[in-house]
Amino acid sequence: QVQLVESGGGLVQPGGSLRLSCAASGYIFSVYVMGWYRQAPGKQRELVANITKGGTSNYADSVKGRFTISRDNPMNTVYLQMNSLKPEDTAVYYCNADIVTDDGSQYDYWGQGTQVTVSS
Repeated sequence: QVQLVESGGGLVQPGGSLRLSCAASGYIFSVYVMGWYRQAPGKQRELVANITKGGTSNYADSVKGRFTISRDNPMNTVYLQMNSLKPEDTAVYYCNADIVTDDGSQYDYWGQGTQVTVSS
């Protein structure tokens, strides 16, 4: 059994910063790509950023230069540093991870989501 637990969401003013964290736990053999998605009301879930086990990252155009994704491989944790936040960044942010478990199964896991609200 694998769980992804997110933390760090909240309310912030435009121009402010937040840092999201997501830790994977359970019977984990290896964690490959980890990433963050977001879903705003009335919109489809979209990729924000992801990062490979080797550290190669990929960003949505809308967040390039403002958000930074990183990970701690021994801790199976991924972070999203969000700077210069805009009202249009308001969404529920979901952690995602491609995980191989101890029994050799490989699945895509999702966190429960954390709300990020950017408003004055």
